[in-house]
Amino acid sequence: MVQLPIQAPIQNLNLLARQVVEGFLIGLHKSPFHGFSVEFAEHRLYNPGDNLKYVDWKVFGRSDKLFVKKFEEETNLRCCLAIDTSSSMNFRNGGLSKLEYACVTAASISYLVKKQMDANALALFNDHLYKLIPAKAGSKQQQVIINELERLLHNKELKKETNFANSLHELAERIHQRSLIVLFSDVPEDPENAQELLSALQHLKYNKHEVLLFHIIDDEKEMNLEFENRPYNFEDMETGAIVRLNPEEFKSVFSEKMGKYRAYIQSQCLKYGIDYIFCDMQESPNLALSKYLVKRNKMM
Repeated sequence: MVQLPIQAPIQNLNLLARQVVEGFLIGLHKSPFHGFSVEFAEHRLYNPGDNLKYVDWKVFGRSDKLFVKKFEEETNLRCCLAIDTSSSMNFRNGGLSKLEYACVTAASISYLVKKQMDANALALFNDHLYKLIPAKAGSKQQQVIINELERLLHNKELKKETNFANSLHELAERIHQRSLIVLFSDVPEDPENAQELLSALQHLKYNKHEVLLFHIIDDEKEMNLEFENRPYNFEDMETGAIVRLNPEEFKSVFSEKMGKYRAYIQSQCLKYGIDYIFCDMQESPNLALSKYLVKRNKMM
């Protein structure tokens, strides 16, 4: 399992993604996960009506699950990786920034999708959807996506505000084939706009897409307001607004409200069949990859 060093510059995202995935898959053999193996890129779960001559009985003997062999020309999944690139995603607390965390996780998922011979797509948004690479299968497509993610990481001037809801409505209108939409964002923290966010997520579901929302946040600083007991100047990374206060005086109330807001978003996602995955950016992207695979296993 690859552990990313603190503040290490990401020089080769493709290599890093491959190391994360391969290390993770090796770890699966030492864990209680069944149904995934280093061979799973060449298989899919058996569905009633599938031709039994394609069942891999050796895999069945090891896992007690029926898998059928996949062929190179078979594409069952279109996966669109949609990343929030607003300026708040530049936040870091000693390790990876939110954007780096999102890009490493997205690159790892794209590598998995390519190994399964499925189709990758990429969407980038801030106050609007400004980049959409249509879904295609194959190594060339995956490299196109990796190159775009690397360009994004080298762009040091992300100064746009988030319009999460409008961006998702645009995405829903522009993706016409049923897909798995994997969203990476720190999610707007204004409870007054929660309904707009949920409406946009429902738009994706209404168009028959499967939706996974990776909520990337720093649990220590942003959820629990863990700072020294002294005044700080807090600057909004998107608007530039500055507020001076002692976080210790507001810590209890703030943590309670943030916890309730997160729980509300999570419960509403569950209500509408949207998979919500909370990601503490201080944890390894391996954990996010694990959660992704668990969700995908349930969908299959």
